[in-house]
Amino acid sequence: MKILIKGAGDLATGIASRLYGAGHQILMTEISEPLTVRRTVALSRAVYEKAAKVEEMGAFRADTRGEAEHILMRGEIPVMVDPEAACRCWYEPDVVIDAILAKKNLGTVVTDAPFVIGVGPGFTAGKDCHCVIETKRGHTLGNIIWKGSAIPNTGVPGNVGGYTTERLIRASAGGIMEPRVQIGDLVEKGQVVAVTGGQPVYAQMPGVVRGMLQEGVFVKEGLKIGDIDARAEISHCYTISDKARAIGGGALEAVMSFERMQGRYAIVVLAAGAGVRFGGNKLHALADGIPLYEKMLQNVQAFSSFPSFLVTGDEKIAAEANQRGITVVRNDRPEEGISLSLRLGLEAALQSTAGNGRSSASGEQMLRGILFSVCDQPRLTISTMQRIFHTAVLHPGSIVCAGHDGRGGNPVLWDRRYFSELMGLSGDVGGRQIMDRYRENVRIVETDERELNDVDCQEDMALI
Repeated sequence: MKILIKGAGDLATGIASRLYGAGHQILMTEISEPLTVRRTVALSRAVYEKAAKVEEMGAFRADTRGEAEHILMRGEIPVMVDPEAACRCWYEPDVVIDAILAKKNLGTVVTDAPFVIGVGPGFTAGKDCHCVIETKRGHTLGNIIWKGSAIPNTGVPGNVGGYTTERLIRASAGGIMEPRVQIGDLVEKGQVVAVTGGQPVYAQMPGVVRGMLQEGVFVKEGLKIGDIDARAEISHCYTISDKARAIGGGALEAVMSFERMQGRYAIVVLAAGAGVRFGGNKLHALADGIPLYEKMLQNVQAFSSFPSFLVTGDEKIAAEANQRGITVVRNDRPEEGISLSLRLGLEAALQSTAGNGRSSASGEQMLRGILFSVCDQPRLTISTMQRIFHTAVLHPGSIVCAGHDGRGGNPVLWDRRYFSELMGLSGDVGGRQIMDRYRENVRIVETDERELNDVDCQEDMALI
């Protein structure tokens, strides 16, 4: 897979190591003057040294698309000075990983790639990325967060060798960085380890200098410019840390999960109801100032690697779906019930994925499952949809739906083994009877009860 990693510091390099070792293609971006303290184990130094090697990985600075593509062809990693990650437009990555570690999101959005990972605090799964990797040292380090955010930044560094804040070396004044020791040197408490802005910087503890900013870079007062490790293992200065490997492992697991989803699932949105109980076309009703149908289309756009279909007879909704790259399936007979929309959507998904004139049976073998959703659940989140797909990957053959306290609702992902029974539905009957028949195969993804609320009549608008 093609993976773009924003940032090339030591933790981003740990992520790159895991992915590179698994055979993925990596391109990394950086700022023009990287401030990576642990630069001996960071590919960011390729920006000012032109090349960098960390363990088995070789990285080279690339100033143009052509240079980057040449480096990629050699099986190595280009590092581009590209703070806005504009290279995403031509690289067209399968995955974007924001590993800048700024403790806040500097501009990444969930539609930047088919799969987007946020690393550390500042990201929310289902809002600006598909999942988040925990970066705080401790029991949950490296965990994949499919709903919610990482633990907020406390401002207190993790405990290493019995030390926390003491192990950090901070600039005593703003100005030019002048190291007085090198990475790998043993130092004592009170020793001058650097000069910043003409003011000496003292070590707060004994140990080995594990990190130190490069000479000549401009720093602000209080900026972290170095790191001391009480364990005094010099080899640790030149190898990827346990923390970086754990975070990289989480990123690799998330990428592998997405790889198993990509191209194997489809999304069918049902938007052909007559709205009789509502007294008109409810899908144009506003929730938070946005039509109900538009909220669902926005969610679908976060899953650009999945073929997506909208079943509707509404011209305006159809036009909006087309603009967003969602295939429109016409249903001008809403009076025949929801089963017709289910069948039309299923047929379209199978025909589309069969391709090249192959039969629907061939398409059925390609598709592992289809997520059917409705347009009148305005609180449904991208996170819930993502967790449904993830659950389906882990439990093939299941029927996976959103639910609360054991009560199932929409959307529902149907494994391909149930397609023939869905095709046999008729009238205003959905798949509930099939779910009842295979109750032991139903898996519920727990979510907030408000996400399950749909709009049938005018009074329901007050509940969403």
